[in-house]
Amino acid sequence: MLKSFRNKALAELWSSGSCRKIDGRLHARILRRLDRLDAATAVKQMDVPGFDFHPLHGMPQRYSVHVNGPWCLTFEFEGGDALRVDLEQYH
Repeated sequence: MLKSFRNKALAELWSSGSCRKIDGRLHARILRRLDRLDAATAVKQMDVPGFDFHPLHGMPQRYSVHVNGPWCLTFEFEGGDALRVDLEQYH
């Protein structure tokens, strides 16, 4: 389940289905990934074709799924919940 967001625009997109601060061409791809993340009970459930799921180095452990171009969703996963979900360009 999605518990918290780092990015206010991403939280708005998740709650309302749209957000003017995030490129509209990315909305559907982001929402598919957020739906999957919300349903996931284990972090490995995000390892699906096309998501390019991988762990990031550092503490606490963060993970990434590819959205489009340089954009990725990053998140932490604890006790079956996704925490501090963010939309970022980290490459």
